[in-house]
Amino acid sequence: MPSSTSPDQGDDLEACVLRFSDLDLKDTSLINPSSSIKAELDVSTKKKYSFAKKKAFALFVKTKELPAPPSGYKEKWWKCCQQLFTDQTSIHRHVATQHADEIYHETASVLKQLTVTSSTSKTLKSADKRNPFKEDLTHNHEVSAWLPDISCFSPDELISGQGNGEGEVLLYYCYCDLEDPDWICAWQTALCQHLHLTGKVRIATEGINGTVGGSKLATRLYVEVMLSCPLFKDYLCKDDFKTSKGGACCFPELRVGVFEEIVPMGISPSKISYKKPGIHLSPGEFHKEVEKFLSQANQEESDTILLDCRNFYESKIGRFQGCLAPDIRKFSYFPSYVDENLELFKEKRVLMYCTGGIRCERGSAYLKAKGVCKEVFQLKGGIHKYLEEFPAGFYKGKLFVFDERYALSFNSDIVSECSYCGAPWDQYKLCSTPQCRQLVLTCPACQGQGFTACCVTCQDKGSRQAASPAQSSFKEECECTARRLRAPRELLQQGRLPASPELRPGDDEDGPYLHERPHLPFPKPSQS
Repeated sequence: MPSSTSPDQGDDLEACVLRFSDLDLKDTSLINPSSSIKAELDVSTKKKYSFAKKKAFALFVKTKELPAPPSGYKEKWWKCCQQLFTDQTSIHRHVATQHADEIYHETASVLKQLTVTSSTSKTLKSADKRNPFKEDLTHNHEVSAWLPDISCFSPDELISGQGNGEGEVLLYYCYCDLEDPDWICAWQTALCQHLHLTGKVRIATEGINGTVGGSKLATRLYVEVMLSCPLFKDYLCKDDFKTSKGGACCFPELRVGVFEEIVPMGISPSKISYKKPGIHLSPGEFHKEVEKFLSQANQEESDTILLDCRNFYESKIGRFQGCLAPDIRKFSYFPSYVDENLELFKEKRVLMYCTGGIRCERGSAYLKAKGVCKEVFQLKGGIHKYLEEFPAGFYKGKLFVFDERYALSFNSDIVSECSYCGAPWDQYKLCSTPQCRQLVLTCPACQGQGFTACCVTCQDKGSRQAASPAQSSFKEECECTARRLRAPRELLQQGRLPASPELRPGDDEDGPYLHERPHLPFPKPSQS
């Protein structure tokens, strides 16, 4: 078995090991591949036997890799059988001599997959591009077979570091055609529970959209599983996963579900498909386009629109300079906003952006389908990736996120203000009425004076509930929400673009929302 992989081959093997990470090392029902299974293979597959052994060996080694070496060390480290290995030669020697049975079982699994591939391909037409590994995945309803092996880690290792400063939050999406979203839902639920992850995962026939939090070890294993999954490995890459400090504590629970859309735009994917989006620009390319736009003497007469397609409570606390931020409460209102303002986009170059890129995929497709724009571009990876590369760039303020952190900070700019006194402030708190999901921008001084409600309705409701706790049916009925327009029309003056507006907050079906400055019958708080 030691001859199956040499130390020199380690890097090449690890580069492609993810192809086989779906195999179950504990499948004791498999027989020794050197006997009957090997004999049953056809001539073509026999030639791949050595290849399969190498992959099985590399996969096992990969599962022993530590998430990050100690500070000051750049090389990879491994842990197995309570021993620490600091070089590939030693871990390879240990695995070859101490884990031969596991390697043989996994090799048998690889060979079994190859025989399925061979027999299936004979029945497919040459034009059929279906992946037999993918078919085996979706038709194998034992989701446990597609979970990573965590036997080498203690429960403490998987759970430790889930705190707000020690753990990690992943943000990702993948648009691709999925035939069995219900099976993927069950698999994702089992996978996240297996790794002690919390968060939200939306699944549809058009793809998957996830935000999960946990320990850095758990999120690393999750990424590896996603990159190795036959359904996603041809579409996802490591760079598609945006990371930030956080953990399982950032989400109250795990929510995994099947929906018609992986981001709710309110239009069936069969009508507006992700397959016809705008032109993707890297953060560097987008930065240059924004720089060119901002350098123009009169931006209002420019042929370019820098369009923020997020909800306006997001752009309230952070946005690109010179952007047009629609005053919409939900992304499902974005199509209506476009329809109301088609004249605004006529013969324009549109530069779109959102948090992580997912809303721009179909938002740009909808805008393109209207046939009025000169060109439509979108920021690949969204604001998140842009700020990783340009923390002091043209995006000012915080980045809103849909979890209990509310926002991420990449720079020290504050672009919003306290809703009561007008002092610079950008840290949200929930409205003091328990059943209200609105967020409030209220500074410490105003909070100290009791200014914590979002509007008169909420203030009164909160007072009544405090006196009579049984009355708790109130939810999202604030006057500051009811008076908002679904899709406001931008005012054009002599063909000019509207100036970047003072943004006001709104709400969203998948997260909290906020309000514009309330007009409460209270004295203006004193500023001391």
